Amino acid sequence: MAAEDSDQDKTEPASGRRLQQAREEGQVPQSRELSTFLVTMTGVLFLWLLGGWMGERLLGVLRQAFSFDRALVFDQTGMGIVNFLQMLLGGALLTLMPLFAALMVAAVASPLALGGFLLAPNVLGLKLDRLNPLKGIKRMFSMHGLAEMLKAVMKAALIGGVGTLVLWRNREHLFDFLTEPLPLAIADFASTVIWIALLIVSSLGLLALFDVPFQLWQYHKNLRMTKEEVKRENREQEGDPQVKGRIRAMQREMARHRMMAEVPKADVVVTNPTHFSVALRYDAGNMAAPIVVAKGRGEQALAIREIAREHAVALLEAPALARALYRHCELQQAVPTALFTAVAEVMAYVYQLNEAMAAGELPPAPPVDFPVPDGFDPGPPPEG
Repeated sequence: MAAEDSDQDKTEPASGRRLQQAREEGQVPQSRELSTFLVTMTGVLFLWLLGGWMGERLLGVLRQAFSFDRALVFDQTGMGIVNFLQMLLGGALLTLMPLFAALMVAAVASPLALGGFLLAPNVLGLKLDRLNPLKGIKRMFSMHGLAEMLKAVMKAALIGGVGTLVLWRNREHLFDFLTEPLPLAIADFASTVIWIALLIVSSLGLLALFDVPFQLWQYHKNLRMTKEEVKRENREQEGDPQVKGRIRAMQREMARHRMMAEVPKADVVVTNPTHFSVALRYDAGNMAAPIVVAKGRGEQALAIREIAREHAVALLEAPALARALYRHCELQQAVPTALFTAVAEVMAYVYQLNEAMAAGELPPAPPVDFPVPDGFDPGPPPEG
């Protein structure tokens, strides 16, 4: 009962990882009916197309076997007869080799057509549970065993029925062989046998046509997963959400520390005293435009300003520009072209401030109105 409940719980299709694990264990969809049909049909078609050539070659080998030199019989060493037999056997095998090769290709093509190329070394290992007779008996009386038995009965009935029908319809032609000359009768008989074999083998194709979809459905049904197995696999592949959250938090903290370490290197920190701080640095010899080395809002903005004060970095209050820089600039990237003019005024003020401080003079008055283009200032954030 527990097993039935477990099977009923498996409602989710197999994941890609589950299918890959099944392949590594040697579990791929297989159809015996397709293999039987391909191998048998290949053999029949090969005999139909090249049967005459093979018959002539084998008949030549047979003639050689009955027309040997008398000296071979009286050869005391026996090597002559051995060489003669080797020649006959080699000729026969050489004639049959194309048929054997075609049958091998057909035998390999069937599993490749359903499961693709598979190399699973794990399957070669010895598994003692397969030798358990109780499990073998259980498989015999399982639903799979019952289905295989029904297919065997259907196959026998279909082949027997087709064979009987074909022979009955050709009964008069079969009796005509008795009145034909022997060479003509043999050729006519071979042609009739090939034709009857083609009809019978075609009936196997009908079985394969129904068996292949059934085997594919059965294969994917057996690999279905429960919802809990899918969740567990996702956790294993993607990681525990809590662990991933902690990792992301650590990454953000490390990035914040790296950013704060850049504030002392800045030339100026543009602020909106309530919410935003953006630190800018400009090296005229190496940079085409000032870059943003740090930015933050809320508590992070306060921390940037505090570090700037500790390291004597200039602070400039420009709410609209601070909001625009925070919104449209990325760390370690140059400021947008649209903000060049406003930032140029900021940098000019910083140079004047540094010169005044170096000369011991009073600091210049900071600019008040910066040319921030329409659409770049998102406006002050809502309170609270």
